[in-house]
Amino acid sequence: MADSPSSAHGDQALLLPCHECDLICEVTIRHDGQWRYCPRCQHPLMRPAQDDQLTPALAFTALLLLTLSLLFPYLGFEKSGIERAISITDAAQELAVYHHPALAVIVLATIVVIPALYLLSVCWIHMSLASPRPLPGSLFLARWLPRMQPWMMADVFAIAALVSLIKIIAMAHIQLLSAFWTFSGFALILLITVTRMNTIGLWQRLLGDLQQPPQARAGKTAQALGLIGCEWCGQLQPLGQSHHCHHCHSPLHERHPFSLQRVWALLITAILCCIPAHLFPIMITTSLGKTEPSTIIAGVMLFIRHGDWPIAVIIFTASVLVPFGKILALSWLCVASRQQQALDMNSQMKLYRLTEWIGRWSMIDVFVVAIIVALFQMGNILTVMPGMGGVAFSAVVIFTMLAAHQFDPRLIWDQQQQLPPTLEPEHQP
Repeated sequence: MADSPSSAHGDQALLLPCHECDLICEVTIRHDGQWRYCPRCQHPLMRPAQDDQLTPALAFTALLLLTLSLLFPYLGFEKSGIERAISITDAAQELAVYHHPALAVIVLATIVVIPALYLLSVCWIHMSLASPRPLPGSLFLARWLPRMQPWMMADVFAIAALVSLIKIIAMAHIQLLSAFWTFSGFALILLITVTRMNTIGLWQRLLGDLQQPPQARAGKTAQALGLIGCEWCGQLQPLGQSHHCHHCHSPLHERHPFSLQRVWALLITAILCCIPAHLFPIMITTSLGKTEPSTIIAGVMLFIRHGDWPIAVIIFTASVLVPFGKILALSWLCVASRQQQALDMNSQMKLYRLTEWIGRWSMIDVFVVAIIVALFQMGNILTVMPGMGGVAFSAVVIFTMLAAHQFDPRLIWDQQQQLPPTLEPEHQP
């Protein structure tokens, strides 16, 4: 294959390393807006760069909706002649009042601060692209955009609000106020903005086309050719030449350092946090002098007794099955990276991607508690306080998410390539 590949129709072609299996792939640059995928593991590689004016417009609209959501009340209710309305920030403020500042910071950061920083970064980068000279900090922000994505949970909070409504609709008259609709619109537009972002295409617009090393060949792994690919901009360069990418100056790692050790440490920490998360109450309800603590499982059983099976299934799945499933899945992936037998790699990659994507949805239970605590502060009539179980459960979610991001799937591919031919499955061609 030629050193500078091109298609038969004269379209420009690019050699890009896959960040999940390390295969060098030939990507044809056609400005059709379609994603290009790795032929071996189906990991999305890039979408060709284009003069995109819709993405910054969406980001600005989302920022405007977020601002309106913070200025107006979110939910209101009436019970026994007492009326109360809460804003988005009240969900975090009440947690801090009841001696859970760490939980308050997590809620505020994931639904307001990090999404706002992400959207501001998108607007700033696109302003830089439209300016005659690059604006300061554009490269730094471009490097941080993919790092912020997993921690934006506005959509999870919006779903948690709906779960909260179903949970408390029998206890009080609930009103959906103006900020409920603006925040729902913000969460939707934020999700659309994130799906339009393309890291490698963005770096191409910021720094120009990637350089193609002469020894690069499609169909071979970068490691086998003595190359290393930048996980941010996709630039290939000789292994060991530098510890930083010569295109975007990001740190380079042939494989994530101490990946398996970090994953095991985070998983063990998450398992330890699971014990108080399920033993201690996630919230404590006091009504007319009677105090009733509620654990995660007790909350699920309450929904079942009331006949709310769909909500019980959602809470049980997000709070029990997903965290423990992630721990088991990541443990298996760590073991698989040392397996001395052939594996179905398509299944391993699907398991890895599902594990990486689904973890954030476990925060539904934490957001439900934050909303209910903010709503039900009615003195001696009814008061709901957060419990230690909520803090421990938040730690479980965070540690499992960190473990998923620390795992390097290329380790499994490396191990499979080292197996002798006799260990390959007989049914494979």
